[in-house]
Amino acid sequence: MKKKIGVFILVLFPLLALGGLFWFLHVKHQLPTQIVNKEKMPLEFKDNTVTCALCNMYLVGEKHTAQIITNDLKTHFFDDIGCAILWLKEQKIDPETITLWVFSTEINRYIDALKASYTFTEETPMLYGFAAYENPKEGMIDFTEMRLRMLRGENMSDPKIRQRLKGH
Repeated sequence: MKKKIGVFILVLFPLLALGGLFWFLHVKHQLPTQIVNKEKMPLEFKDNTVTCALCNMYLVGEKHTAQIITNDLKTHFFDDIGCAILWLKEQKIDPETITLWVFSTEINRYIDALKASYTFTEETPMLYGFAAYENPKEGMIDFTEMRLRMLRGENMSDPKIRQRLKGH
């Protein structure tokens, strides 16, 4: 009987230890897109590990990025707030029904995109031109106006609009 218990311990313990190690490594190396985001807060990511949900461009740095947390608690990453707006349209999702974060270079952190103010002549990854600010200033637009301009195609990616806005 003692021999069976000894063999059981010698076999079971290493298997449990290996299982625990593999679980730990899986959780530690989990991509942000695989995390269930119960807190609905912006997630950290490493450069070149996540791609934009719309254009599939790898995200490098947080500047101008956006994150959408859908009702299934999945986080979707975007290299440009414009891509997030187009993705919402493509998915037929109302922005009021999800959590939408946008990175503000003014304060170097994510802010609520629906409460942010936007400039529209910045150099952004997809050249849409919208940059988020927590503190509104004269000449900035709100989320509703930014979204409307994005959906109409009235952004810096259009050469005629770009020329008019830049004053060339």
